[in-house]
This record gives sequence, structure tokens and C-alpha cells, in this order.
Amino acid sequence: MKDLTFDSLKEFLGEKFNWNPEEIEISALSGGFSNLTYLLKTPGGKFALRRPPFGYKISTAHDMGRENKVLEALQRAHYSKAPKPILYHEGEKVLGAPFFIMEFVEGKVLRNKLPSSGPIPTEETFHNLSQHTIDSLLELHNLDLDKSGLIQLGKPEGYVKRQVSGWTDRYVRSQTDPIPEMDQTAQWLENHIPEKENRGFIHNDFKYDNLVLESENLSDIKAVLDWEMATVGDPLMDLGTSLAYWAQAEDPDILKMFNLTHLPGNFTRKEVIDYYSKNSNLDLRHILFYYIFGLFKVAVIAQQIYKRYKLGQANDPRFAVLIEVVKAASKKAEKSILSEII
Repeated sequence: MKDLTFDSLKEFLGEKFNWNPEEIEISALSGGFSNLTYLLKTPGGKFALRRPPFGYKISTAHDMGRENKVLEALQRAHYSKAPKPILYHEGEKVLGAPFFIMEFVEGKVLRNKLPSSGPIPTEETFHNLSQHTIDSLLELHNLDLDKSGLIQLGKPEGYVKRQVSGWTDRYVRSQTDPIPEMDQTAQWLENHIPEKENRGFIHNDFKYDNLVLESENLSDIKAVLDWEMATVGDPLMDLGTSLAYWAQAEDPDILKMFNLTHLPGNFTRKEVIDYYSKNSNLDLRHILFYYIFGLFKVAVIAQQIYKRYKLGQANDPRFAVLIEVVKAASKKAEKSILSEII
């Protein structure tokens, strides 16, 4: 991670909150492939700061002001798992980019390896975590959009069609290798868009490594992170993306790099669908479409990052294998289309 000079940030925080800048400690937090997160230790407690990646261009995914508005609206909607926003700064003089500060939620985040310290999740832990994850997703999808102002953060009409078109365009612009399964999946999605659309607030990246868990009880979800792609749209598109990340034991190893859902005790994708269906009023008869879309979207995200890596615009060694994610996800999509099995 690129080094930053934090002196100006410390001075800014000192003036804003009447803190001694010399008593402020700032460190980078490990995370995903997109926006950057830092831990602030201050006289007023611990906070998290979010800023765009270095060399960012203005886009919804890197719009700090919008992500801050999302968190504010989620507070008004009384969503129990959203961190509280503290401050948004639009200018670039302090940190070289806009940023916002939110509460820091203590806990553990499960990435693609079991914790090296503290309790190790058991099969029962994973079973309960699976259920609590879908419960938290359902809670989000059932929020009142109008009273909270969440409705202002998206355009639900025509959302599914726009997403299929948009992600197809992103793939065309970022393609580096000929992968027939990607072209075939894009065409299949265009030909199978469901007529009925649903409306709800969606996260668009709801998976284990965006959950803060209670350190001593890893099935207890304290907070949901990374709201950069959240919007108003079809909740089943959100579920489809979560299913695409929800790897199972028999899936290709490269698709297990995002999650620990493939370990014993976790729900299978079928169990996720059944549990969601049982606790939702939505019609899941076209869930295959939403799952295929999720796989395509995961593949395109990997493709976009891989192209940046190949062009020398990003040097993180993790990015080198992402073309294999594109190939595996698209082959998984093709197999599921033919078998109609998720």
C-alpha cells in the first residue's frame, strides 16, 4: 500500500474535534481490492476512515460522499448493522482525495483463511453464521425506502436491464483474453431478463469478508462494511451476487478465494435459497437468472482489476491470478445454465 503523509489529516482532525494532533495514530487496515480503509486512534476513541484508491477516477464505486449518504440513510432506516457515519470531507487538500470517517466496529472479519488467533469457527458456528448472514440480508431488503430517504439513492425502474447492459459493456471495455463462455453468458442474460422487477435497498457485495463478527462468537454479526455499491434495485440481484461468492466444497479452488463458505457447516447455495425464500415474500422462480448474473458480475469485476494489473496500473501481486477467476466463474455459469443447477 502506498505511503501517505498524515500530518495534514492530523491537523485537520485536531481542529475539527479539538484533539491534540500528536495523540492521533493512523494505520492502514487490510481489506479488499477497492476503496482504502484506515484506523484512526484518537483521544476521542477509534474511528475508520475511507478514501478512494490511489489514481482513482470519479465513479459511484469511489464516491465517498455517496457512501456517507448511504450510511446516514441506513441510520434513519434503523438498519442494525450499518456503522455510524461521523464526518465527510469533500476537498482533496487534506488527504489528496475526498474521505469520510465512521465509527470503528471492533471484531473479526473472516476472509479466505481461518483466524490465526482466538476461537476457531466450528461447523455449528458456520451454520449459525450462514443463517445470520441471510437474516441480515433480508433485514436490509425489507427496509422502508421512503421514510428513510433511501429511495433517493437509486432508480429501481429498469434496474435489472441496466445492470445486464452495464456489466456487459464493462466486460467489453476490459477484456484482455478471448473467453467464449463470457460472451455466451452475456447473451444468455440479455435473453432471459425476468419481466417482473422487485424493489428494495441492496448492498451489492454482501459476503463474509464484509461482515464484522463478534470476536468471541464468530456467528454474531456486529456490522456490515463496504457500502460503496449499495443502491435501490432488485433484492434478488443482491442475493444472486451473494450466491456467486458463496463457494461450495466441490467448486473450483480459485472461486474459494473470496470466502470460507465452502467449509463444513455452512449452508449450501440451495439452503441459502430455501432459507431466503421461506423468509421473504419475493418469488424466486427465476433465481437461476440472478445467480448467473452474479457469476458474470464477479467475473467482470475480476476482469477489470486484471486489466489494470496487466497494463501496469496496479502492481498488487494478488491481481495476477484474477484472469483465472474470470475463466472459472464463466465456466461455472455455463455449466449452471446447461444443468439449471445452482
